[in-house]
Parts: sequence; C-alpha cells; structure tokens
Amino acid sequence: MLYTKSLIRMLFAMFFAVWLTACSSIPDNSIQVNTGTLSTQNEPAIAQHLYKHYQDWRDTPYAWGGMSRRGVDCSGFVYLALRDQFGTYLPRTTDKQVQTGYHVDEDELQAGDLVFFKTSSKARHVGIYIENGKFLHASTSRGVIISRLDNVYWKKHYWHGRRIR
Repeated sequence: MLYTKSLIRMLFAMFFAVWLTACSSIPDNSIQVNTGTLSTQNEPAIAQHLYKHYQDWRDTPYAWGGMSRRGVDCSGFVYLALRDQFGTYLPRTTDKQVQTGYHVDEDELQAGDLVFFKTSSKARHVGIYIENGKFLHASTSRGVIISRLDNVYWKKHYWHGRRIR
C-alpha cells in the first residue's frame, strides 16, 4: 500500500514537471511558409513596408476573428500585413504562427520578425517587429497600433521572437 502511494506521488510529480516544461517551452518550427519577397528585402525596406501598412490600417478596431478594416485580431493582422506587403503566407492563427520560422533572441530581432507574448495562462498575442524596439500589432484595447517592447506591459509578457525569412 505504501509502495503504491509512493509510486502514484512520483508519477504525479513527473507528469506535473513535464506539463510545466511544455507550458514554458519555445516551439520548434514545424510549419513551413512561402516567405514571398520578405526574404529578399533589406531591413530598412521591410520597415518602410510595415510603416505603410500601419498607415493604411491605423485606428482599425480589434475584433476577435476579424480580417477587415472593420475589425481585425492580432494574428489576422499579422497574416494580412505579411501577405499584402510581401506575398508571405503564414497560417491564420497565433498557435500556428508560433510554429513557423525559427527562434531569435530579443536582442537579435530584425524588421519583419514575429514577436510573441503570453498575456495570460492560455492567451497568446503576436505582432511584427519594425525597428528600434517597436512592433506593429492589433491591440485588444486600442486596435492597430505601434507599441514598444520596453513598455512595462509588453516587457512583462514578452515570450519570444521568430524569424520566418
């Protein structure tokens, strides 16, 4: 009986440790994407395309599942920005976008890299890095905006970056 209880406790502890590791790990790239012209442009050109996209979409409100100027969510905005500006086709959802490209450290981010955030235990947020600590995204509270990675909120919730080119 004592052996059974010890075995159950040990199995539970192992399961819990594996579960915690899976929650904090950075996904491997498993989804290949057509990068279009993103992979052939230099950083200043990519940043200019992203600023242009921002000008076209600024003040568009956030709408979960949205894909138009009437309302767009974060992964839909990233999908549309990269498709329209570079002919790059990503998956539509954040949970699939995080599986594209490869991990890059925050201090190695370049224009066009995806930046991911863990905003709650289950929720994820995505944006596109522009330059100098700025990223473009669809904020749930302010719609399409440019934010800074060193903002207290975003710094606290930063997860990782991914390069798809």
